[in-house]
Amino acid sequence: MTDSSNTPSVTASLRLVQDELAGTADGLQEDQLAALVSEIQQAQRVFVTGGGRSGLALRMHAMRLMHLGLTVHVVGETTTPAIGSGDLLIVASGSGTTAAAVAAAQTSVSEGARVAVLTTDGESTLASIAHAVVVIPAAQKTDHSGAASHQYSGSLFEQALLLVLDAVFHTLWQSDGTPAEDLWPRHANLE
Repeated sequence: MTDSSNTPSVTASLRLVQDELAGTADGLQEDQLAALVSEIQQAQRVFVTGGGRSGLALRMHAMRLMHLGLTVHVVGETTTPAIGSGDLLIVASGSGTTAAAVAAAQTSVSEGARVAVLTTDGESTLASIAHAVVVIPAAQKTDHSGAASHQYSGSLFEQALLLVLDAVFHTLWQSDGTPAEDLWPRHANLE
């Protein structure tokens, strides 16, 4: 059994997460974020891919883009069509070296699609392939030093990724000007 006298409170842990997210948000580059927004606005169709929790955050983003009326596909789903010219692949990988993500990006480029990457490493393999790169200044999942984050295994990257993607959605929605009640009919009704 764990000694509860050494266990921090949930409130203290929440404060740590909030503080780390605020610091990460302060380190984001507006020009990189604007480039991602522009890539989405210009795309005929948007495809998203990422492993693990990064992939889950991208699936949430895909849903929001669909609410805006965009044609969006999640890589790996059985109904996902082939990517091609005029399309955009959004990839998230903390390390920027995830094999499946790199392969998807390479295939996308070879088919004439554009690639946008969200990563902690702006010099990574994925970043070198991408047309747009958003560097999220957070610890990679293998960084256990506690220097960039006191959270476990890439949590800060994945949390920041979700917030960045929600901010991108909000920016697209505000620039589109469509009222929320006009987006609502696109919300799932087979839940």
